[in-house]
Amino acid sequence: MRTRIPVLLYHSVADESSARFRPWCVHPRRFAAHMELLADRGRHGLTVGQLEQALRPGGPPLPERPVVITFDDGFADFHSTALPVLEKHHLASTMYATTGYLGGTARWLAREREQDRPMLHPEQLHDIAARGVEIGAHSHTHPRLDELSAADSRAEIHRSKEVLEQELQRPVTSFAYPHGCHSRRVREQVIEAGYSSATAVRHAMSSPEDDLFALARVMVLADTTTEDLAELLAGQGIPQAPYRPRTRTALWRVARRTRRVLVPAHRGRRAA
Repeated sequence: MRTRIPVLLYHSVADESSARFRPWCVHPRRFAAHMELLADRGRHGLTVGQLEQALRPGGPPLPERPVVITFDDGFADFHSTALPVLEKHHLASTMYATTGYLGGTARWLAREREQDRPMLHPEQLHDIAARGVEIGAHSHTHPRLDELSAADSRAEIHRSKEVLEQELQRPVTSFAYPHGCHSRRVREQVIEAGYSSATAVRHAMSSPEDDLFALARVMVLADTTTEDLAELLAGQGIPQAPYRPRTRTALWRVARRTRRVLVPAHRGRRAA
């Protein structure tokens, strides 16, 4: 049986949120219980970079009972709320920052009424990196990259890497696709930009045979109890990468990308 590697995906860890954003906002008490469960189960925390090295031919062996804990977006509550809990349990983590909003607020979340949610300040980013957290890139403005033109998606991918490397003065080698959305073209652009890994979502367990540029992650939501997390860690009810996406998922991706292309053109004809 292939080794199951849970790569957990969190967003915000806070006790307040709008109704629309609530699914992605894990309460601090629940997050603390999650991390205590990982520690009690003897889970060995890895960064995405460490996982990537272990999955490459000739790389170091995976530890027993690995877990990778990731955070998307770069909310300020990672520094104030999540990191102290991770450090208490000696758990490594990777935080993916959306560089266009550093030092500001989550303006891309206006539809979720969370445009005022604080983002990490560059000083906090430096502190996080100094405390051993791996910093990865998450684009510059958090679009669905597979819906952009080739030039625009390339700019988003390159710009986020450049901003972080200039700020931190260290290589940034891991990327997370915003919304988990990617395509063959976007994947190739990530490789071209010099990243050595990229994480998707897929709600599946990773494995030693997983795609290094579409690593599977398991979404952890506000209503994910410790019992739910224990089942996820055991791989109950979820697939394991690599696997073929369901036909419904593949069709949804095609429809979404097609709509993105056609709708602006239709609006343009009406405006003309």
